[in-house]
Amino acid sequence: MNAPRTLSRSRHDRIIAGVMGGIARRFGWSATLTRVLYVVLSIVSAGFPGILVYLILWLLIPEEGN
Repeated sequence: MNAPRTLSRSRHDRIIAGVMGGIARRFGWSATLTRVLYVVLSIVSAGFPGILVYLILWLLIPEEGN
């Protein structure tokens, strides 16, 4: 049986901090599509402070291999 994938920031699939790359890897999604959807959601929704949430995720999600 496969071990469950843990959530961690990607060291290889990163643009800024690897947050979206890590989330995409964890759930088996496309990293590019995950980034695009996150940006669109951040722009369209006034109730979703995208930059603040990204910074919090950057602080809370450990980097891959740590």
